[in-house]
Amino acid sequence: MPVVLLIRHGRTGSNAAGVLAGRSPGVRLDETGEQQVARLAERMRGIRLARLVTSPLERCVQTAKELGEVDAVDGRLQECDYGAWTGRPLSELRRLKLWKVVQEHPSGAVFPQGESLREMQSRAVAAVREHDEHVLAEHGASAVWAAVSHGDVIKSIVADALGMHLDQFQRIVADPASVTAISYTERRPFVLRLNDTGQDLTPLAGARRARRRRPSSDAAVGGGAG
Repeated sequence: MPVVLLIRHGRTGSNAAGVLAGRSPGVRLDETGEQQVARLAERMRGIRLARLVTSPLERCVQTAKELGEVDAVDGRLQECDYGAWTGRPLSELRRLKLWKVVQEHPSGAVFPQGESLREMQSRAVAAVREHDEHVLAEHGASAVWAAVSHGDVIKSIVADALGMHLDQFQRIVADPASVTAISYTERRPFVLRLNDTGQDLTPLAGARRARRRRPSSDAAVGGGAG
């Protein structure tokens, strides 16, 4: 089955300043973020992407354009709508009662004047699975494609792929410019990479070619050969 590379945008000034940017306009990569994305583009040189999809927010579009030609902008991959929390310092938000809910019971978190984390996960997972089905139909089981999105969005998609309740998604990490790779097979999703910020990514494309003749959704017994 195809492999989707879930890519978090590079670092922004808001990230560095500890501000919850959310859907604020004009948030772009800072110098460190640009360097992170440049390194990521170099790591991805050996991968031919069948499709490149991005969140519509500037920091993701900026990241995606460094990786190749953007095929689609999908609003379902954009940042959570944090509502009244948007643009506020994290140090200030930590003092609010809702912060504890976000940390310990995120499935029950609804941001004032915004959306819930459950709504965020639902739309994001639907988007990724829909694009994956189209890639499979158009490019076959050996295809690799990418979706550029945001930390919480990617964490929620990974939680779904791992069969984890959303209340556990805070255990997952998605650093700036990181890559998380998932293959959605008939039987179950496989998480192939998680929060990868340094390893060679080309084996992901090679693994797809090697499995082209006999695609399987069976898990390895005894750990497999790697």
